[in-house]
Amino acid sequence: MEKALKQTPTPISPKRMYWWHCLVIFAVANIVSFIPAGFNGNEAFYNAFVQPAVAPPDWLFAPMWLFLNITSLIGLYTIANLPSNTTDRRNILALEYFGWVLFAIFTFFYFYLESPILGAIDTVLGLIVAFMVVFQSYRISQKAFWNFFPRLLWLLLASYASVWVALKNYDILFEVGPFLK
Repeated sequence: MEKALKQTPTPISPKRMYWWHCLVIFAVANIVSFIPAGFNGNEAFYNAFVQPAVAPPDWLFAPMWLFLNITSLIGLYTIANLPSNTTDRRNILALEYFGWVLFAIFTFFYFYLESPILGAIDTVLGLIVAFMVVFQSYRISQKAFWNFFPRLLWLLLASYASVWVALKNYDILFEVGPFLK
């Protein structure tokens, strides 16, 4: 009779995410985002709104989102390549993919449909996603956490500004507003 060998459980390896997967995500999300509004959105549309004093200038969005896209993809890559049985890994991946969809469709809502209300909803949902991702990644990967964290900070500012704009300006799509003077 053969003696059963004791084996230590090995982590279940995920299907590996490669750098080019990140490049595809980046390209698709940015192409979808670019189609309705161009490289930096419709600057005249954005600048025509009454805005809070803390609203970022129009020229800052493209470089900031390039930075945030890169850091978010590093975080996503890091989480995706953890063992598949890592706590919260699947949740973070699902949230990140949803966050990329929100990023991609923002310009359609805000610039193409000319709706600061839908833009604000999209931005606040992005903030909620970022908060959940940052909170969950903190427990499993400091590298991912610090790569996701800048997006959370940006979306705190962006959510405040976008809700303020939605409340203080006219929404062409819904033909309502301003709600506050």
